[in-house]
Amino acid sequence: MGEGECGYCGLRMNKEGKLVEKSSKKAALVHAYLDLLPTNCCSSWFCKGSKEDGYNLAVFFYGCSFDCLFCQNFSHKYIDGAPQMLEDELIARALESRVRCICFFGGSPEPHFPFALRVAQEVYEKTEGKKHICWEWNGSGNPELVKRAVELSKKSGGTIKFDLKAFHPNVHAALCGVDNSHTLKNFTAVAKMCSDDEDVLTATTLLVSYYVDPQEVGEIASFISKLNPRIPYSLLVFHPDFYLDDLPITPKKQVFDCYDAASRYLERVNIGNKGLL
Repeated sequence: MGEGECGYCGLRMNKEGKLVEKSSKKAALVHAYLDLLPTNCCSSWFCKGSKEDGYNLAVFFYGCSFDCLFCQNFSHKYIDGAPQMLEDELIARALESRVRCICFFGGSPEPHFPFALRVAQEVYEKTEGKKHICWEWNGSGNPELVKRAVELSKKSGGTIKFDLKAFHPNVHAALCGVDNSHTLKNFTAVAKMCSDDEDVLTATTLLVSYYVDPQEVGEIASFISKLNPRIPYSLLVFHPDFYLDDLPITPKKQVFDCYDAASRYLERVNIGNKGLL
């Protein structure tokens, strides 16, 4: 970063040769809100938490290490003026008795990973693992931090959702601004940490109209199946947003052709956002 420039995620900048954070110490740019269970998270079609009484605390981080043209949550890019929350404040929200699950998403948790892990660890210890700790991310995080996050989810009965946006590096770079090598390496490592009968690891793919086609989905499903064919995989119907707001909702033929392509390799495939069809 040159003088005065921000990093790719928009959360850090070079000020007189020093790395300066946009948030204060022990704080993050984050918004947290409650979702009544069954939660609207992407894992609700199979996860434990969606079948329990109570609420999911949705922890929405600002900033992301990807820059997707089709971003469905692009409000995370409005960093100037984004709300700040201290660790203790977020921990207190998570410890409320009505909260059953805590889901870190955004944007993506990776740019705030140390903050998120400190909060998750504190909640886990204070509740003796009685609240499900979940992550929805692009999967590009530091492998050692990813490992710590996975351990918390495994012990608390939570889930880790990787957003596998495309398989071929050129398609991924065109749509997201970066390649997917870190994501695929982390997904492989997490799969090896989870036993075949654990519903901890899951993946989703947004079916961007005409771009993420049956060939892409088939390659992703083949990759997943070589690790464990029982990993739940959800195909999400795309709605026009951000820079791709001139595209239509995913055509039905593309959706069902992608479903067939994934089902050739995986035992559990779901179609999400069906209401858009």
